[in-house]
Amino acid sequence: MKDKAWVVAVDMGYGHQRAAYPLRHLSPTGKVLIANNYQGIPKKDFRTWNNTRRIYEFFSQMSNLPLVGGLVFRTLDSLQEIKPFYPRRDMSAPNAQLRQMYYLIHYRDFCRHLIDFLNQEDVPLITTFFTVAFAAEEHKFKNDIYLVICDSDVSRAWVAMNPRKSRIKYLAPCRAVVERLKLYGVPEKNIFLTGFPLPEENLGGATFKTLKHDLAERVINLDPERRYRDKYGETVKQYLSEMAAVARHHHPLTLTFAVGGAGAQRNIARDIVWSLRRKLLQGEIKVNLVAGSRNDVYCYFSDLINTYRLKSVLGKNLDIIFALEKEEYFRILNEKLRATDILWSKPSEMVFYSALGLPIIMAPSLGSQEVYNRTWLKTVGAGISQGDPRYTAEWLFDWVRSGWLAEAAMSGFLDGRQFGVKNIVDVVFRGITEPTKDDSLL
Repeated sequence: MKDKAWVVAVDMGYGHQRAAYPLRHLSPTGKVLIANNYQGIPKKDFRTWNNTRRIYEFFSQMSNLPLVGGLVFRTLDSLQEIKPFYPRRDMSAPNAQLRQMYYLIHYRDFCRHLIDFLNQEDVPLITTFFTVAFAAEEHKFKNDIYLVICDSDVSRAWVAMNPRKSRIKYLAPCRAVVERLKLYGVPEKNIFLTGFPLPEENLGGATFKTLKHDLAERVINLDPERRYRDKYGETVKQYLSEMAAVARHHHPLTLTFAVGGAGAQRNIARDIVWSLRRKLLQGEIKVNLVAGSRNDVYCYFSDLINTYRLKSVLGKNLDIIFALEKEEYFRILNEKLRATDILWSKPSEMVFYSALGLPIIMAPSLGSQEVYNRTWLKTVGAGISQGDPRYTAEWLFDWVRSGWLAEAAMSGFLDGRQFGVKNIVDVVFRGITEPTKDDSLL
């Protein structure tokens, strides 16, 4: 089949499926295959995956608890620690997490049924989860294996047991990952700098027609006193045309707050909504609360709205983004992001959405990889750590009036990588090893 590949993710948080969603059109079925929940999965494999997911969600949710929560979460995080990059040194020795995965693959035949199923079609495999890539290699997947990396840095668990002999090819979202993979012993010929796969519906083709239209209006909303545009007006005109010079917008200032896949940090929404309550009632801001596909988070947000007597603005300038199926959730969120001016989220894989011209207010990090994501986003200049959520109505509007968030939006757009999907297609199907466009320094 021409330009077809299996696209495989796991249902564990949102990150792995979010990275796979823009690639779903490459699949022979037109859908992302979920490795831990597909039709016909053996019971023993399902149990193993399910236990892993439950442990992940338990520790993530425990992080919400005062005092003991942070300690418990750090215990889990230590197992997937990302060691300091400097000094540069050989980091190819496998860690305990990696050894455990290979034990399951070798001695429990973990994922063999999945790989046998994929071998029914002689097409490449693109997966966003490392265990699937390792199982494919060990269980003799007959075509090429590509692993999409979802963060700005990764632990040793993402790389095969014997990286120098492995045939897995790595698709890196940024330069930091490229350099890290080399320290883990991955040969340079197996590393491709592609960028993170972003949704086409938010880009609008090779000319970024949709992205530039949305960003032009976003800059107007984020720079009401023209402090950024008066200083960098020529840059704005060069990349976004005259549209952003017009002091007129078509939607109110819009903030989207997203919780993680385990529902962690939902409590932050309580303080945000209470602080912005008066401005919501007066129509000065619109807020999207992202519950994802979690019914418990949806109910929590609904209760907040009832408690704070905001039902009168629900569906107007206050919305809950929710869908039972994750693919539908991604579709709805991507549509809502077009009219979003500020994204507030923990520094997950969504830091790469800064390339869509979205300034990101960062909630506290959960996990070693998010600490690195936070540093990366600040280096790009597209992210700012949150202020005290109890006083959101004060500092958020100060930041808007200052033009800081407009500057962050443009920095993410100018220094981010938007060609992730095209670059992945070029590497997998065209044998092209250099990105289509690589203006980013990071």
